[in-house]
Amino acid sequence: MRRTLIVVIINIIFVVTDLWPAAAARQQLKMIDLMTPEAVLRWVNSYRQSPDPSSVPDVVKALSRMNAFKDPESSGPYIGFIAGVIGSNPERAEELIGKMFPLPEENHWVIVRAIAYSAHPDWKHLLRVFAPRMPTRSVLITSYLRNQSPTLFQVAPHRTVTSAQKFRSYFSYDTYFGDGKKKGSREELEPSPELLDTYWGYYFASGRYRPVSRIVAMLPYSNDANNVELLTLGNMAKFTLASNAVRDMKLLAMLRQAQAGGPPKPIATPLKEVITAAETVETGRLRKEAMASIEDLRRKGPQSRREISKWGHVGTGALALGCIGAAALGQVYLGLPCVVGGALSSAGLKYYDSQGQ
Repeated sequence: MRRTLIVVIINIIFVVTDLWPAAAARQQLKMIDLMTPEAVLRWVNSYRQSPDPSSVPDVVKALSRMNAFKDPESSGPYIGFIAGVIGSNPERAEELIGKMFPLPEENHWVIVRAIAYSAHPDWKHLLRVFAPRMPTRSVLITSYLRNQSPTLFQVAPHRTVTSAQKFRSYFSYDTYFGDGKKKGSREELEPSPELLDTYWGYYFASGRYRPVSRIVAMLPYSNDANNVELLTLGNMAKFTLASNAVRDMKLLAMLRQAQAGGPPKPIATPLKEVITAAETVETGRLRKEAMASIEDLRRKGPQSRREISKWGHVGTGALALGCIGAAALGQVYLGLPCVVGGALSSAGLKYYDSQGQ
């Protein structure tokens, strides 16, 4: 039953839906067309073909009314998109942000994070300008202004830790009392489904290579032999890159250029597979490989530590797999128990575990 659930969830994201006609993307936005988060995601997916920054404040307010920001883990595509619009329109950034107000104060964090993630050349100034309108988020604003919270492109690099290194760390003085312990955790974002969604949102808004490069940097996780969630994340980076590149020639050109730049082998190998799948329109192969690798890791356990008690997390990973794919492709299907990102992954895990009892 568990294998069946994984197969069903992964296959959901491969249902082919009709794309909005290009002419529709060029029409002036009508808010009546954006009555659901699914409709907004379709609009976001087509935005870069005909950018319309003037409509974005109304879209943000519409999402707020839909309660699309209530779960930070499922808000990645929206945060990334708003950030990308701000970063792509530096001269109009203050105007656009101003028109996003008023918003309920519980959603002010969205504006704060979008500004911090925007890569706007003067994003800290923008935070200071709008801080008086978001007094309940003063702690978050201060954290970004003092560089205590990471911005979108400050990401922890891919690290491979062997079982021997992990074992030695348990008996290391530095682990508990050394400089690393004193300094605390580094100000970096950890790779996650939410982060992958955020990068896609930024790309859909800007059409720039920078967020794509961060997705490419996640590709080594597609061969992770120790962590099923990172393995799932890496495979979704592969699939979403290939699936979008099938239809987006600009994106495909970016991937080819990245390959021509001679990336390290952990990136070069899966990147070549992505490009080949996009050029031959054979993304189904990536799906089969993802299913096989996830099932293999679930069955064998991690190389560094084979604890069968941890493999219930494959439910979370498999559910995230469907959610991320839907978000990155701008498609949300009826029956998928989430909107985007990690939404309802805990509930999905409980359901998954219950099937094995």
